[in-house]
Amino acid sequence: MINKTFNLQLTGQQVKQYKRNHKLPPSGETGWFNKGHIPANKGKKFPNMPHNSGMFEKGNKPYNYMPVGSERVNGDGYVDIKIADPNKWKQKHIIIWEKAHKRKKPAGHVIIFADKNCFNFDIDNLLLVPCREFLKMNRQGLIKNDTELTKTGLLIARLQNKVQDRKKYK
Repeated sequence: MINKTFNLQLTGQQVKQYKRNHKLPPSGETGWFNKGHIPANKGKKFPNMPHNSGMFEKGNKPYNYMPVGSERVNGDGYVDIKIADPNKWKQKHIIIWEKAHKRKKPAGHVIIFADKNCFNFDIDNLLLVPCREFLKMNRQGLIKNDTELTKTGLLIARLQNKVQDRKKYK
């Protein structure tokens, strides 16, 4: 039709390639419904379902539902505990630290594993570290596989931050 209309000698592959190169939609359609479009199933009822009942019955839970108190390992390798429905999770080491210290984790702080083992929930292995010091520890590789070395690294980061603050205010 193009050849006849415009007196050309193009093959089907040439026309197809031209449309692809110029990002033309096939046959001029965008794939969107035009304004005012009426769906084909408008006013039709879903077969064998009472009116306004929905697809799922009340009380049914999905096969992968986990009750409150369940544990999982998240994508970062930390253990999470489900604390409420629907889908409210909190990291286990934070819960243990808060329970042991009877207070919430302060804003601007992180709780780290002193021996880098995400499954060692011993309270002596959990350290509350200000974000500023945690940043310095990460940058300088001061978090080690040994608890005592990590605690020493925290003291080094703290000292470096104090020196930096003193230089800033002179």
